[in-house]
Amino acid sequence: MSDSVPAPAEALAPARDPAALDPVNPLAPLDPLDLLVVGAGPTGIAIGADARRAGLSVLLVDRGPLTASIQEYPTFMEFFTTRERLEIADIPFAIPEDKPTRRQALVYYRSVVERYGIPLALFEEALEVRRDGEDFLVRSRPAAGWDAAAGAGPHGRLRRARAVALATGYFAGNKRLGVAGEDLPWVRHRYREPYPHFAQDVVIVGAGNTAAEAALDLWRNGARVTLVHRGAHVRPGVKYWLKPDIENRLAEGSIRARFNSVVRAFHEGAVEIETAGGPESLPAQAAFVLIGYLPDVEFERSCGVEVDPATLIPAFDPETCESNVPGLYIAGTLQAGRYTDRIFIENSRDHGARIVRHLQARLAAAGPLLATSRPNRG
Repeated sequence: MSDSVPAPAEALAPARDPAALDPVNPLAPLDPLDLLVVGAGPTGIAIGADARRAGLSVLLVDRGPLTASIQEYPTFMEFFTTRERLEIADIPFAIPEDKPTRRQALVYYRSVVERYGIPLALFEEALEVRRDGEDFLVRSRPAAGWDAAAGAGPHGRLRRARAVALATGYFAGNKRLGVAGEDLPWVRHRYREPYPHFAQDVVIVGAGNTAAEAALDLWRNGARVTLVHRGAHVRPGVKYWLKPDIENRLAEGSIRARFNSVVRAFHEGAVEIETAGGPESLPAQAAFVLIGYLPDVEFERSCGVEVDPATLIPAFDPETCESNVPGLYIAGTLQAGRYTDRIFIENSRDHGARIVRHLQARLAAAGPLLATSRPNRG
């Protein structure tokens, strides 16, 4: 990180007033944003902060709250990554602990937004990104109850931007089994905390990091846990300090396992599985399907981004993060496609700086008129 002292939000240019509207498309601002970012997680915030520091007008649009993915982490989760590797935008992660908790991370990333005065459009889903001349038009739809505040029309809201960055991550795209009963209220795709499940029979589907952590946490807090996995053992990629713990609990029988097994259905009070020895019904008052996540590939493709059908990795330049669509950038974990264990906050913190540098060069190359026609930056 650089040694420069970040300017406080009040020292930065104010956010651009969106009142000036395009007479042809009254919901699209006549003066386009320099950069619209889809996603308001740590990567989106880093991009927004770098854009603000460079004097570019920017807006973060997210269908949920700020840092929605971290809010969905287990309540008392502690990051394995040390605090300095989670820092963005030259803002120190000033806590006494070496490894931050979920709560500390939520406060930290919010503080970055506040420090740089990053404009936000939260609870607003981006539906479409399309070219309109040299710019992009982004159509979004506010969540119910937010329509009036967002000034949305019957078909949503349109914004114009010279560049767009997709930083939507993958955490919202839970992998599903596609079996009967998966939408029952006691079947969940996220694990938060063990306390409601004391003295309950709990089935966990999966054998990766999330499943192993949940199984151990539930068992240590009084649940009767059974792990169901289609493979012959826990996944080889389970964290090195976690793997012996879960394997020892399985070996001693504290946590039961049904390997080489698949779920056929969820019924009230039971999970029906198919094992190597035949069908079996597991008692369950709660079940967690923790088999991973996938990025929103269809949205990427609808924006014109080429996505490899096997790996789900989008086409992008690693030096600039620009996709095959000029002016459309891919940032953060979205770059990894289905390989969700390759890119994290700590090795994507510089994506914002790469995008902003490239965008600044594009804007400068567009000529003096463009460079001086943005009086209301922010």
